[in-house]
Amino acid sequence: MEHAAHARRTLLPGVGVRYDLVTEEGRHVSVVAHQDGRRFLAFHDPADDDACRDTVPLAPAEAAGLAKLLAPDPLRQHLPSEVEIDLVTEKIPVTARSPYSGRTLGATQARTRTGASIVAVLRRTSATPSPTPDFRFAAGDVLVVVGTREGVEAVADLITGG
Repeated sequence: MEHAAHARRTLLPGVGVRYDLVTEEGRHVSVVAHQDGRRFLAFHDPADDDACRDTVPLAPAEAAGLAKLLAPDPLRQHLPSEVEIDLVTEKIPVTARSPYSGRTLGATQARTRTGASIVAVLRRTSATPSPTPDFRFAAGDVLVVVGTREGVEAVADLITGG
């Protein structure tokens, strides 16, 4: 049967909050979160829960890094370790010289030709997320493109006529 971890929260008036955890082996670990943002790890004497054996001060970035190690991104857990997602996002302007100024998104066949996607179009005072194939580009629009570096560069070449 798996040990259920039970954390206990104790308010420390004027200081912050202490979070306590007793491990499966009976060891006691605490995190003291001070009101000013400081964090301390504390290791207690198993024979005397009130006696602290050692503390480790953590800067905010160190505490955040430790939290990521202890509770990793659930999405990352399901990806094979050798897979790296290398996506970029770029903004590509549609100029008056663009062969697609005045034409539709569908006419570009951008995703089919490059593998990159035009995920939004920014127009002066508005934005169109997920534009449909019949969305008509105008000079001055800015396309938000997501894909690999090569795919995004290919969309830029396509839109600028390069």
